[in-house]
Amino acid sequence: MAVQEQVYGFFIPSVTLIGIGASKQIPEKIKALGGSKPLLVTDKGVVAVGICKQVTDLLDAASMPYVVYDETVPNPTDKNIHDGVEIYKKNGCDSLITLGGGSSHDCGKGIGLIVSNGGRIHDYEGIDKATKSLMPYLAVNTTAGTASEMTRFAVITDTSRHVKMAIADWRITPGIAIDDPVLMVGMPPALTAATGMDALTHAVEAFVSTIANPMTDACAIESIKLVFKYLRKAVANGQDLEAREGMCFAQYLGGMAFNNASLGYVHSMAHQLGGFYNLPHGECNALLLPHVEQFNLIAKVEKFAEMAEIMGENTAGMSPRDAAELALKAIRQLSTDVGIPATLVELGKRYGKDVKAGDIPTMTANAQKDICKFTNPRCATDKDIAAIYTGAL
Repeated sequence: MAVQEQVYGFFIPSVTLIGIGASKQIPEKIKALGGSKPLLVTDKGVVAVGICKQVTDLLDAASMPYVVYDETVPNPTDKNIHDGVEIYKKNGCDSLITLGGGSSHDCGKGIGLIVSNGGRIHDYEGIDKATKSLMPYLAVNTTAGTASEMTRFAVITDTSRHVKMAIADWRITPGIAIDDPVLMVGMPPALTAATGMDALTHAVEAFVSTIANPMTDACAIESIKLVFKYLRKAVANGQDLEAREGMCFAQYLGGMAFNNASLGYVHSMAHQLGGFYNLPHGECNALLLPHVEQFNLIAKVEKFAEMAEIMGENTAGMSPRDAAELALKAIRQLSTDVGIPATLVELGKRYGKDVKAGDIPTMTANAQKDICKFTNPRCATDKDIAAIYTGAL
């Protein structure tokens, strides 16, 4: 009998620094990559709370010239990319630092793609479309959730189609990733919760992915364990450096898992909520996670049962199916505890958006085009996806 070939890839930055004070090494590390005048890509929020100044003070102390682009929006757009590329070229930059959460990193990756490869960001939607490596690139994380500081993924909003373009390309993986919990203590509870649930979503989707393997499973298991140990504490007290550092490791491990096992329909569907209504990605993921995994449960009962134990639930004497259901209950409870809205309508109201049933057919059609769907453990029809959206309303 012929054996089907299966080759597993594993993508991570060349160097990662995690821990209190890691950000102090930014100047020397960008120099080590070959950079001398970086474009620092960030957003107004990071600037407002003083985190950007902490980093520029380090660059100033090292006498390193730099240019700041701080116009990144929460769901970065094709216009962000165009504007950032112009600033990079106009100022003669030769390297890239991204500072923030997923939005800043995704924006920076998009800028890097165009500077290095040319064309428009729309040309890179899909998998491995680039042909040239990025400039020296260092990513500094300020949230514990997206893991964008270490992944080969970027999501950019196409403003003409109101669709999020998913880009997966090994060439956009940062050369160096830095996670310093000191930069995260100022995150408000709501953002801590949303990004933490984003990390959990990454780990869960990777764990039940159709291309999961022993390496990604190891990362996902430890990520889930750490989220359940530290997220509530980080939300309750943002100054708790032990909890912040624990979430740094949790989100990075989740990133290692999904960067290599990919994701599933939670992300495919959440991307549409972000593109259509401009809702925050982490909260969209958190809200959809139990709904999508309830649908997926029959495909991976044993893994969901294992997940319940990882989450600290007592599954003694339970059938695999009952234990699997307990995992979903634990996810819902964690989401409630950290303040995630219960429904999409409620989430929309939080941000002044009207999420309505009439938009579901369009979002369903776009979700079915999203690359994240291909590793979901259970195949879904348009009717299935629409039902999940409806159930979450």
